[in-house]
Amino acid sequence: MAIDETGLTKGLVRKLNALRKSVGDDLAEEVFARWLEREAALQARSKPNPVAMKIVEALAGFENDSKFNLGNYRYTLRRAKGKGASGFIAYKNERADKAPTPSSEVEELSR
Repeated sequence: MAIDETGLTKGLVRKLNALRKSVGDDLAEEVFARWLEREAALQARSKPNPVAMKIVEALAGFENDSKFNLGNYRYTLRRAKGKGASGFIAYKNERADKAPTPSSEVEELSR
């Protein structure tokens, strides 16, 4: 049974080649095919992240708003930490070669 490698990612091809080197071509392809089926079944059963779904629902109202722009590097959301802190903090992500953003650009979001 020959496996079509054109549809596989680079990592999957490496896994298949490692199996071929360790257990031989025929057995490796059989084991790899079984592993792929099992992985596909696990992916189909996995649940979406409930927190991510809530964020998507909260931002759904801005879907068609042309003035709402997340920029090229997007934002990072974190829970506020510290004494008396509540809500969330949003950081604008910058390119790695640029200086870090000053604390004045940090926006605190209320729940």
